[in-house]
Formats: sequence, C-alpha cells, structure tokens
Amino acid sequence: MIPWLRPSDPFPPLETALVEPNGLLAAGGDLSVPRLLAAYRRGIFPWFNPGEPILWWSPDPRMVLFPAEFKVSRSLKKRLARADYEVRVDTAFTRVMGECAAPRAGAGGTWISPPMVAAYRALHEAGHAHSFETWIEGENGPELAGGLYGVAIGRAFYGESMFARRADASKIALAHLVRFLSSHDFGVIDCQMNTPHLASLGAREIPRREFAGLLDRLTAEAGPPGRWTLELVNKPLESRP
Repeated sequence: MIPWLRPSDPFPPLETALVEPNGLLAAGGDLSVPRLLAAYRRGIFPWFNPGEPILWWSPDPRMVLFPAEFKVSRSLKKRLARADYEVRVDTAFTRVMGECAAPRAGAGGTWISPPMVAAYRALHEAGHAHSFETWIEGENGPELAGGLYGVAIGRAFYGESMFARRADASKIALAHLVRFLSSHDFGVIDCQMNTPHLASLGAREIPRREFAGLLDRLTAEAGPPGRWTLELVNKPLESRP
C-alpha cells in the first residue's frame, strides 16, 4: 500500500517507494507550485493518466544525463552546423506542452492532461519551468518544429517531455539546452525513466540514493533566476550569474 497525501502531508521517505511498479511512492495531494517544488527537490515527480488520482514517483535506479556526457552524433553535429533554424527560449511554453501532449503514432493517450498543463504553466510563471524551442522556416514564416520543457531548481534540471515535427528538431533544442546548462554549472539533467533514445544521447542510470544526494547539493545552489531569455542563454561564461 502507498500513503494517500492530504494537502498538508509531507512526502514519505523515498525508500518506501514500491519496487513494482518501480518507484510509486504516494497518491493524492495537489499540483500546487509549493508541492511540485518540494517534490522535485527530493527527486519525486507526478505521473498519472486522466481520470486517475495524482500519483507520485521516484524510481530506482534513476536515468540521468550529465551535461558533460551528452553525445552528439556525427549527423547531429552536421545538422547543428547548418544553422538553418532558430532556437528560442521560454517564448512558447504552453505551445510546447501542447505539442508534447499531442497524439503520437503507435502511442496511447497522454499523461499531459489539462491539470498538468495548468500546474506547469504556474511553475513557468514562477520562473521554475522552461521551454527550449526549435523554429524552422515554413511557408508562412518560422514554425515551431520541435522543442522540450522541464523544471529547473538551483542547478538541477528535470526534463519532462520533448517533441519533433521536423527531423532532429527536438535534438537541436536539447543540444542548446545542454550548452546552456553546461555554461551555468548545472550538474545533472533528470531523465526519469530509461529509454534507448535517452541512452543513445549519453544518459545512464544511477542509484536513487546517489541521485537524491546530488539534488541535496544542486538544489541548494543559486541558479539562473526567473524566466530565461536568449540573451541569458548566449551570455558568455565569465558573465553568468
């Protein structure tokens, strides 16, 4: 059995999470900004389908990407060098979430429900959720071709979802995110679950206890404040906050 959280209840210890399904820790609570920030600081995230109660997870092991270990394939390196795209930051957060929630071939329903969109929009307005967007010229001007969004606390970034409408568009956004995080001394990108795609990009699993220890240190450090801008992303290393 897992505990049911009332609004004021704290999260239970991570080691009480179920082994099967891996990492299910608690149910209930709410999706308020304070609750979400408290969850992410401890390596806990919400994940549930429409019609289900809010479910909170902390799997063991944890899939993470250390910025220095990001793998840029030869084909992606060539694609990045073409520079026939524009990367924007925090200019279309809600649209990125909507694209990530859209049906995909061979996939079932989405967990990015209207309550989740509202919750992460509130996080975005509070300066803790961000989008990296790849814009590519189309028939009527630049089009949102791919992107990703996630949560930043201190110098830890928690990736949530990504999408691509054009080849490599999500990877372009990820490459620029990694560049930004590296230049601002971020220590880890949380990828949550193991997938072959993430592994091909350099992500790997670490024990949950190690991940929680990283977060204790990284979330206590000062990170780039508020809404991120392209100016902040392109700021040289010596002038970073």
